[in-house]
Amino acid sequence: MTGPEHVAVIAAGLGAGILTSTVGVASLLSFPVLIALGIPPVVANASNTLGLLPAAMSGSFGYRRELREVRRPTTVAVILTCAIGAIGGAALLLALPPGVFASLAPWLILFTCLIVGVQPWITRWLRSRHEHPQGERTTMTPATTFFAALTGVYGGYFGAGAGVMMMAVLGFGLDLDLRIVNALKTLALLAANLVAGFIFVLVADLDLTAAGLLAIGSVVGGYVGSHIGRRLPAALLRVLIVIAGVVAAVLMLR
Repeated sequence: MTGPEHVAVIAAGLGAGILTSTVGVASLLSFPVLIALGIPPVVANASNTLGLLPAAMSGSFGYRRELREVRRPTTVAVILTCAIGAIGGAALLLALPPGVFASLAPWLILFTCLIVGVQPWITRWLRSRHEHPQGERTTMTPATTFFAALTGVYGGYFGAGAGVMMMAVLGFGLDLDLRIVNALKTLALLAANLVAGFIFVLVADLDLTAAGLLAIGSVVGGYVGSHIGRRLPAALLRVLIVIAGVVAAVLMLR
């Protein structure tokens, strides 16, 4: 890569890091940049996962105040669920032909955008069906765990829009403030990327230069994004997540 291309990859990492900690569609910025530089899709995907790992780390550190508000069993369940799911996703990436699972991604993202958008109304409707309202849901139910694991699989395989999906799963399954859900989502992406990245280092073809340049930008972007995400009003954050997800899906359908 030339000097300007190095700068472009670092800038993509910075922007993707910010997106990791806010709306959760980081790979839709960084992955196309790697493809545009001529890196083969599977190599670009694996290198992108490795390069964005520092963003999730710095983002989770930036959200440490929000994460302290979550019950420890819930945090552990999110980490383990996504990590285990990512193992399956990384295996799929290495075993299946390119594009098999990714072809479903736009439709999965659109579906989860719909869930994110209507989640407050659905939650109120479900609670109104009970004559005696139940307590707040602060632990992972089997259904929430199942869909979180599926999101981990997707994150390990391709990852574009995985943050949107995880926001939908956790936002619908847990009665937590959206900023806390955003923090948990960032931690979930960290778990998935850490496991998938470890597998890719062992067995996948990587462009270490691209991964390193992405990492330089993403470690700063992830921390900056956590502060932006903390200050965004819940309604605005929800709108931005839906918009980002729809744009991502449309771009992937082209």
